[in-house]
Amino acid sequence: MTETSSTPPADLLELFASAEVPARLAHQAAACLGPGAARELRDNPWRLLAVPGVRPEQADFFARRLLGAEAAPHDPRRVGALAVHLLLRAAGDGHTVTPAKSLLSALETYDPGDAVEAVRAAIGAGEIVAVMDEASETELLGLASLAAAEEAVAEGLARLTAMADPLPPADGVPAEVFEHGVSVLTGPPEAVEEVVRALAGRPGVVVTAATDRAAGDASGAAGSRSGVHRLLEPGPDGYARGVEHPIEADIVVVAEANTLDVERAAALVDACMDGTHLVLTADPAAPSPLAAGRVLGDAIACGALPVVALPASPGGAIGRVAAAAREGALVPVDPADREVVIVPAGEAREAAHRAVQLVTDSIPRALGIPAEDVLVVTPARRGEAGADALNQALKARLNPGPGPYDAGDRVVAVTDLPQAAAGEFGTVVAAKPDEDAVEVSFPGGTASVPGVSLRHGWAVTVHRAQGTRWPAVVAVLPGEAAGALTRPLVVGAFTRARRHLSVVHAAGPELARAVREREEPARRTRLADLLRENLADL
Repeated sequence: MTETSSTPPADLLELFASAEVPARLAHQAAACLGPGAARELRDNPWRLLAVPGVRPEQADFFARRLLGAEAAPHDPRRVGALAVHLLLRAAGDGHTVTPAKSLLSALETYDPGDAVEAVRAAIGAGEIVAVMDEASETELLGLASLAAAEEAVAEGLARLTAMADPLPPADGVPAEVFEHGVSVLTGPPEAVEEVVRALAGRPGVVVTAATDRAAGDASGAAGSRSGVHRLLEPGPDGYARGVEHPIEADIVVVAEANTLDVERAAALVDACMDGTHLVLTADPAAPSPLAAGRVLGDAIACGALPVVALPASPGGAIGRVAAAAREGALVPVDPADREVVIVPAGEAREAAHRAVQLVTDSIPRALGIPAEDVLVVTPARRGEAGADALNQALKARLNPGPGPYDAGDRVVAVTDLPQAAAGEFGTVVAAKPDEDAVEVSFPGGTASVPGVSLRHGWAVTVHRAQGTRWPAVVAVLPGEAAGALTRPLVVGAFTRARRHLSVVHAAGPELARAVREREEPARRTRLADLLRENLADL
């Protein structure tokens, strides 16, 4: 884990200027490659592909600027970096491993020369690992960092299972929490939250979640206010919490653990001391994490850990529509019940217009919920009803100003910071255009943040919203994103709301079809198998 500094190293800025690379990429390059980024890029210009959003042709341009005629297509450094780039792209889709044949086939489109030899070199350098899937007799390739994380999670959960002693039980909490070192509690948010809050009031219990806001929300007044990232105490050299400096707790509870990616999970498990009981809680129908892995799904699928399905609590209209969506159905709502409102729209532009009306006028006026307590969620960033366009329209109405960021803007972190995890919402205190930085107040404190590490946060994608619930939510489901709709995405959108849900429906019959038929795309991971192996003799 590398923290994002507000100012990239001077040698990196100079290198990018000499190669005509936009300075804005320097923040991301420093975050990905660390303080020695300039030296690493001089040694291998194609390492620029490690920066999110950089395309192979851009890395080739950078290499030509640095190496001149020596920047050859068959350079092993290029091919190895391309292999890592493709695995990073797969990780962006949630996969921790990729079939070797698929990776080599994808490499062929980049004129790699001897791709097999280049991949072998990357394996020898420790960037890529090769493993055999015994069931399918398929060779799999993955990033070494993700392979190590999956192995660490499996070994760590086995350690916690083996080392835990029973704890005194408590009313309202399943016995498995106290009897086992690792347990999984599943159910709708209301049912899970009831158990989490019962645990939060006990001494020796730490409740955490994706973000500080989510941790405080889940645990209530009695609980902690630290998301996983800040609980682990981030610093310039990684997390301070670990084997040598563990979390001191009898029970660590992770709320909405569906947001837990494999690398964050590995760090958390590593920081749980022997004897700690780890409790993963979540709605199993909610979306998988933004980053690679499916820790919750694999923990359930392995069949070697206790899984408790919590009974659904009696709920209102939001609970009913979410419960129906989990079962693959859409149910009508009572127009007189203003807890859930369906707002039809003909096309994406109209859907965006309706959403802005709801946030800035209808919901505050009719329900008394102020705009600062309303979140807009949508399937994608791009498009006329995507998060970017919605934020532009909402800023114009809620906090107009001259800069890309102005005091009072709601923002969301998109990279981990010392004071906030990716996904944490904050408020801009001041913009610093001369420094390309923004001063932001987060639940964990005020930070000077490079603009590239932020996006406006009045509207976010459904995946970005996971882990946090809001008094009111406007779920925009435009026709332009109909192909991306899945049952988990719809459940994830509906369950972000506590008191009111407005659904701006412009997806036509595709919404019902998605809820009825479409699961998330399957993720290729090894964790379930590794858990079975590590827990087999316990």
